[in-house]
Amino acid sequence: EVQLVESGGGLVQAGGSLRLSCEVSGFSHYDIGWFRQAPGKEREGVSCIGKNGEVTYYEGSAMERFTISRDGAKNTVYLQMDCLKPEDTAVYYCAEVGCFSDYMIRNLGSWGQGTQVTVSA
Repeated sequence: EVQLVESGGGLVQAGGSLRLSCEVSGFSHYDIGWFRQAPGKEREGVSCIGKNGEVTYYEGSAMERFTISRDGAKNTVYLQMDCLKPEDTAVYYCAEVGCFSDYMIRNLGSWGQGTQVTVSA
């Protein structure tokens, strides 16, 4: 079975940066997406990338500060987050998705356990 493990979260001051990693074990035929969920809010999509990096998608204004990439050799997807804001505070998850140029489809496969990102003012 496919397993996804997130890492790289932590505490950072506003304006700082973090790079999240999503290690994928097993052979996934899906694309990979990043999601986040803050307390009391629904889980929202952030970004996704095609299984071969052929397509990327950013939800809302995520493209302004975030960059998604993947390392095929390491079977890892990254989310580089810059200029972080307190409102970015959430648990960030990666998951198998369908990734398209203008949207992504969730709940197609496995989810990771999440990694906490906390941005202080």
